[in-house]
Amino acid sequence: QVQLVESGGGLVQAGGSLRLSCVASGIIFKATVMGWYRQAPGNERELVATITSGGYINYADSMKGRSTIARDNAKNTVYLQMNNLKPEDTAVYYCYGVLSGMNYWGKGTLVTVSS
Repeated sequence: QVQLVESGGGLVQAGGSLRLSCVASGIIFKATVMGWYRQAPGNERELVATITSGGYINYADSMKGRSTIARDNAKNTVYLQMNNLKPEDTAVYYCYGVLSGMNYWGKGTLVTVSS
């Protein structure tokens, strides 16, 4: 059974930092790509950062220079370190994985950035 469980969201002041964690169960860490998306109310879900099994990393333009995605296979965990957070970053952040053409999603963790 594949399961992705996020944690680390919360309330942070503008300019602050958060580290999101996604703990994976099952075989999801054989996924070709894992990463993070986010969705704010009324908006479409959008890419934050992804990392492939081969180590290729892609960041949204708005995240470049502010975020770092990493995997720890020993802990079956993928991380997203976010710095210099802005109110525009407020959203539900979802852990994401692709395995054999199937998309998997966590339930999300809410990040709220106050001004």
